[in-house]
This record gives sequence, structure tokens and C-alpha cells, in this order.
Amino acid sequence: MAVKRGDKIKVDYEGKLEDGVIFDSSTHGDHSHPIEFTVGVGEVVKGFDEAVIGMSVGEEKEFKLRPEEAYGKRRNELKQKVPRESIKTEHELKKGMMIVMQTSRGDRVPVKILEADEKDITIDLNHPLAGQTLTFKIKIISIEKEMEKGGENGKIIQ
Repeated sequence: MAVKRGDKIKVDYEGKLEDGVIFDSSTHGDHSHPIEFTVGVGEVVKGFDEAVIGMSVGEEKEFKLRPEEAYGKRRNELKQKVPRESIKTEHELKKGMMIVMQTSRGDRVPVKILEADEKDITIDLNHPLAGQTLTFKIKIISIEKEMEKGGENGKIIQ
């Protein structure tokens, strides 16, 4: 049974930067667990979504994603200077620090502080992995397919 768009799958993965540093893994660390997503609906970056199509349970693959297939290129217009008082936090804001801000739509966004003085904070709203070529090693753990016709609960799980 091969993965196709619309399938809900679980995948073990390890993501590395070009210098070999592991930036994320489902098999290492305190919060490690397979990623679960529906293929082809934009729950993961485009290149990752496309890489799993055609794979089967137990199959492993390694692939590279260019920035355009992952978190995009770095954009200078996403660097902004904001008044210090507009950032509500109990922590001392310092250059190099990563914080999470909430957008007007309620989305939580990671933000890097580029500069900080008494009056203003210069922030970078680019995703931390923007501009990076990423290498993933993945393994399909399970595939849940929606049945096209019949079936008691309408699903086949492998």
C-alpha cells in the first residue's frame, strides 16, 4: 500500500542542516515521537509532503530540500524595528535571543532578536530555517487510507 494524497501517515524523521547539525528528530530527545499528518494538505513543508508520496510502510528514504521547497528564502523585509514596550515579556530581551510572538490572527511565530537597545528591538520574522538547504532521513511508520467505497468505518490502516 503506497502513500498518496489524502492519506494520514506517521513518519519517523531526522532533519539536518548542510553542516550536518541535527535540527529536529522524531527519534531523539525528550519529546520524540513520529510526526503525523495528512499528505497533500499543507500540514508540513511542500518538499516533505511530496517526498512521502509512493512510499510504503517500513520504507526509508533520504532527501534534500532547497529553501524554496522548505521554509523559503530569507527576506530582508521581514526584519523590523519595533518599540521595546510593544513586546510583552517578563524576560530581559537580548541580541540573539529567540522569542515566540502572537500575530493578530492568533498564530504563534518564532522571532529572533537582532538588536536591542533601551528604546527599540530589531526582530527577524523569517522562519529560523529560512534560506537553509535541509536533509531529511525518513521512515514511514503507518498509513491510514480513506476507503473510496463501502467498509464499516471507511478506513484501512496499515
